[in-house]
Amino acid sequence: MPVVHPNAAGIDIGSEFHVVAVPADRDSEPVRTFKSFTGELHSMAKWLQSCRITTIAMESTGVYWIPAYEILESYGFEVFLVNARESKNVPGRKTDINDAQWLQKLHQFGLLRASFRPSSEIVAMRAYLRQRERLIDYKSSHIQHMQKAMMQMNVQLGHVVSEITGITGMNIIRAIVAGQHDPKELVKYRDVKCKNSEETMIAALSGNYKPEHLFALKQSLELVDFYSEKIKACDEAIKLIMQQLRQHTEPPEKPLSKSKKRTNQGPNALSFDVRSDLYHVLGLDLTEIDGFGSTLALKMISECGADMSRWPTSKHFTSWLCLAPGSKISGGKVLSSKTRKSSNRAATLLRLAATTVGKTNTALGAFYRRLAFRAGKPKAVTATARKLATIFYNMLRYGMAYNDPGATYYEEKYKARALVNLRKKADAFGFILQEKTGSTVAVGVS
Repeated sequence: MPVVHPNAAGIDIGSEFHVVAVPADRDSEPVRTFKSFTGELHSMAKWLQSCRITTIAMESTGVYWIPAYEILESYGFEVFLVNARESKNVPGRKTDINDAQWLQKLHQFGLLRASFRPSSEIVAMRAYLRQRERLIDYKSSHIQHMQKAMMQMNVQLGHVVSEITGITGMNIIRAIVAGQHDPKELVKYRDVKCKNSEETMIAALSGNYKPEHLFALKQSLELVDFYSEKIKACDEAIKLIMQQLRQHTEPPEKPLSKSKKRTNQGPNALSFDVRSDLYHVLGLDLTEIDGFGSTLALKMISECGADMSRWPTSKHFTSWLCLAPGSKISGGKVLSSKTRKSSNRAATLLRLAATTVGKTNTALGAFYRRLAFRAGKPKAVTATARKLATIFYNMLRYGMAYNDPGATYYEEKYKARALVNLRKKADAFGFILQEKTGSTVAVGVS
């Protein structure tokens, strides 16, 4: 086989040490082991430089590959992060040395593909967003603990306000923690927009305020406030990354149009104008896509980046997301066409957007509902998510604008397609289709 990468090395990544293999003619000891300490990683990079290595392949093992990847990349190496599925069939006995040599050999012949990894700014933003999601999960757990403590005191606050973390709910909870247990005094914190009357709220706030339950409520409230502050710190870090990205791009010629959707993204929304910053960086408004809010658009950029040229076509992109039909064929027979299982976060976001789109009066919503009726909701979610991924790709790659034609357009298009198929079937059986008055279709013998 022709050698594609003559200066290739392979690294078997581990938690405590890494095994590195280089071509046999580069060193008297072509396979070496380095510990995972930072100093050892720098020694590994210098040894690879002395062996005249320019490109390296390593498997994406847990999170252990990240320090090695970043340090080797800082030394100027071209690092291939390889999916273990493509290199797991090691011949012979499986050892760390064999794994490293097998990776080096496959990479030398150009048989490995590098996994996608966005630019350093996008990687940093992705890390902040993922940390923010974890903090929101932790905060949600303590909100549930507050609800449990109030239920144990029989304070039915959740039944008289739409959200206990809203203005009215949090004011009442803080007053209870501060020592105010008189329902007539607590109801004074009721917002004027509350639908329930004062009498109903007084009855709901009359509880059995036991010290142990008040103690649990107080600690849960303190933890909710603590995580709220940490989420704000994440927002500031993400905002700083967006400002750095804005400095590298020219402002769009056209100003950002007024949003046609609701701007309220809920209590967990980012604390700055994400839509405006994204428009400045990308030059287009991703929230025009049905089911896309500003937060979801930002998460998609953090997972996929803004450079869609990394995928030659939209089909490659949807295949990377594991939203395209599979292809398992043997002997000319299709064994399976199911989509591959994946933990791709971008695909998860698109599936959530597809579920939201299915409730809208749009062309994609009509497509989702018709397919869900015919094939079931799981397949409808996947198919709609694939359509959203294609629109996302085309907007970023080619700057195409998205205009929803509406549910009526889709239904008319579906009707025209169904009539074409009916005419073909009627013609095959020697019949013709005739339109009757009242727009009903009749079948006549030719």
